[in-house]
Amino acid sequence: MRAARPLPPTGRLMLGASALTVLGALPPFLVGAQAVLITRDLGFGAAGVGLVVSVFFAAAALLTIAASGRFERMSSRTGRVLAGALVALGCLSVAVAVRDLVGLAVAMLVLGAANATCQGTSNRTVAALLPPHRRGLGFGIKQAAVPTAIMLGGLAVPTTTALLGWRSTFAITGTVGVLVMVTALLGGRRGARVPAPQTARRAPGPDDRAPWGPLVLCAVAVGAASMACNFVGAFLATWAHEVGLSVEQAGWLMAGGSATSVVVRVLTGARADGRFGGNLPVVAAMMLGGAAAVTGLGALPFPSAVVILGVVAFAAGWSWPGLMLYAVARLGRDAPTQATSVVQAGTFLGGALGPVLLGLVVGAAGFRWAWSVAGALFLLSAILILLARVGFGQDLLRRPPASVFHYGGGRSRPRRTTGGAAGGAGTATLRDGG
Repeated sequence: MRAARPLPPTGRLMLGASALTVLGALPPFLVGAQAVLITRDLGFGAAGVGLVVSVFFAAAALLTIAASGRFERMSSRTGRVLAGALVALGCLSVAVAVRDLVGLAVAMLVLGAANATCQGTSNRTVAALLPPHRRGLGFGIKQAAVPTAIMLGGLAVPTTTALLGWRSTFAITGTVGVLVMVTALLGGRRGARVPAPQTARRAPGPDDRAPWGPLVLCAVAVGAASMACNFVGAFLATWAHEVGLSVEQAGWLMAGGSATSVVVRVLTGARADGRFGGNLPVVAAMMLGGAAAVTGLGALPFPSAVVILGVVAFAAGWSWPGLMLYAVARLGRDAPTQATSVVQAGTFLGGALGPVLLGLVVGAAGFRWAWSVAGALFLLSAILILLARVGFGQDLLRRPPASVFHYGGGRSRPRRTTGGAAGGAGTATLRDGG
């Protein structure tokens, strides 16, 4: 009988980045999926759920903005040690010490810092260490970690939560954080810095700086979309319970919707590797699909409609992040980690503002108005993404990169090509993400 073949280095990098992202992203979705039980035990309502989820993403956003340069320089081992320690501290505190809303908010502050560390370490791995022809798939697999976290949160309700209570899910997550930290420490310096593949290197040009104008537009766009997405993650289970599903059925809905999002993220990432750009219009189309789905959630408050539209909201409205990060990593030129950090910060800020603001809308006007606001946010995001794409194209013409750069879409040949001769260095052929 043949021994199992070891996973190739590229596969290990992808799966490692994805697993670390799952660990960092999981806590707010544990709160969202178990919100009915947590609010009952700790004595707060929907606005409190929005607050603690927002605290998580606000902490992640602030640390991402402040430490993007450090994530660029930090070794993989250091990042994993720090991420594991923060996850362990935050989750084990929830499991054994939290007794009210304030305590939960403080723990989520620590866990938000853990998420930023997990994301920064993973983004650096994918953007800098994977071969260029595998980065679309790499970002797809990495960002599939977020719906995987939601799926795990949903599955926890009819399984671990039903048997051991909601605190047990945080105890398990905290224990995994300890294992990540210990494994990284015992690994010594092995694998601390993996050299970037030669195919990923290219000679820097004097104008190969990140195009900040379009990147800021992208950050605002993903911030608005993330407000809507994280409202779905934090409140869909509560809304499903309100329209007639049981707590367990709502958990299965979260798990099923998240599973579809995992599949779509990986498939869109793999397809992106097979074409020369043209990815931002796909991102905009997904956001438009999310707008239709969440608007329908408020307009059709029936169990069957909520199940169908909830799955669509995950499959379309929350499957764009991997493709988005792939695009900006390519268009970020010689600073892919900093470019993805700008967009990641927008994601975290949206995650911070969305649950609390839309939670207040729920408290003041009800879920139907909140779902309509979420739909408008998705629509705004799609428009901004398309405007950013125009800006990226103009920037490529105004500042041709040092290496040959294909963009505009196409599978057999690119629609547009720039760079190389103008930059005076390099002949590498790169497929861009825009």
